[in-house]
Amino acid sequence: MPRGPTLGVPALTEPLSRERHRILHAVQDRLGDVAKTAVAVMRTEIPSYALQDERFFDDVRDQVLTHYRMQLAALAGDRDIAPEDLVFSRAAAMRRARAGFALEDWISAFRVGRQVLWDALLDCAGTSAEAQQAALSLVTPLMRYVDYASTHAAQAYVEYEQHVVADADGQRRDLLDQLLAGTAPTRGPLLAAAQAYGIGPHSPMTAVVAVCVGDTRTGDRASAEHGYATNASIGIAGPWAGRTLVVVRHGEVVAVPVVRTGMDAEDICTHFEAVQRRLAREGIILSMGISTVAKGAGELPRAYEEARAALDLVPSGGGVAALPRLSPFDYLALRADDLARQLVDPRVRALLEDDRRRGDTLATTIRAFAEADLNLRLAADRLRVHHNTAHYRLRRIEERTGRNPRRIADLLDLLVALAIRDGAGEGEDHQ
Repeated sequence: MPRGPTLGVPALTEPLSRERHRILHAVQDRLGDVAKTAVAVMRTEIPSYALQDERFFDDVRDQVLTHYRMQLAALAGDRDIAPEDLVFSRAAAMRRARAGFALEDWISAFRVGRQVLWDALLDCAGTSAEAQQAALSLVTPLMRYVDYASTHAAQAYVEYEQHVVADADGQRRDLLDQLLAGTAPTRGPLLAAAQAYGIGPHSPMTAVVAVCVGDTRTGDRASAEHGYATNASIGIAGPWAGRTLVVVRHGEVVAVPVVRTGMDAEDICTHFEAVQRRLAREGIILSMGISTVAKGAGELPRAYEEARAALDLVPSGGGVAALPRLSPFDYLALRADDLARQLVDPRVRALLEDDRRRGDTLATTIRAFAEADLNLRLAADRLRVHHNTAHYRLRRIEERTGRNPRRIADLLDLLVALAIRDGAGEGEDHQ
């Protein structure tokens, strides 16, 4: 913090200088009452202050009086302000921050104190033109003091909050490291932290891993800023009550949501999908992998590896790969390599590529027919088309591919080819 502003006596005429000193001495004589007024106004205008006890207000009154005495001495030219003069204010800022007061409340207290002191200066000045001019000469140095002192206090607030955040981040990382080693804490601060997140040795949990793949606002790739933005978004309450352990580490964000009573894995998938979409609207594009449910801390290492593996299933443009939503068939199709794609019959591949360009009508029919357990009339009803239209589509598929969708083996070939196509990022609904 640089040296403080000079608040001494400006170049004034002798009459104005006398008026200025008269005003300052008059305020000095009633300074105790001025401080009481300031505290009373703070109590009324700052909601968080109104809830405090008399011991708190004794501390506030001492702070106000010390600030007022320092300001009056500086305005009278008796002293300049240095950073060490505000150690008392820095300590008070730390106390307020530790007690949970918001920084804006602390700054509001400075605003109130300044206004009450200024009102007292005007009241003591009187109405003569000379007195009013002398009072006006106090405006600039008074504002300089308040600006300097409030900035000094705000710096103390920020330093304290950074310390708290760093400490909390370290504790969260330590807790996650222990959980990823397969054990839940049994004592000490980490046990208390785990309990705050609802995590116990046998709590059902999932692992979620998110990485930033780009920023549409700046074109930047992943950065710490994106990690902390994701951290904050995940911390927003989802469909469950309670907090979620979220840690930014090694270029990724790891969350460990607990599957609480009345929830299932789908609730968690839906919540994180909403987080991914909300951040995408804000310009931060994420890839997210969500594991299956781990039945306790002992299975969490497996869940974490699942979540990381699920990231490979997300298209390059970002999205969510939620393993609880996938069948073994879906998973194997999504993991298909280039060899598996080459094994798809060229006639089937050509049909699906042409169909995709035409709106995926035949692909939708294949899926509907399979989901209806090969009941063509039920599939037609679900597609909201005539039975003859659905029958015509199946005949076209057979004619072009040599695969009869009414035969289980042929239908499986078509479904596998379709899943491999969508798993390559070509399908519009791959999530």
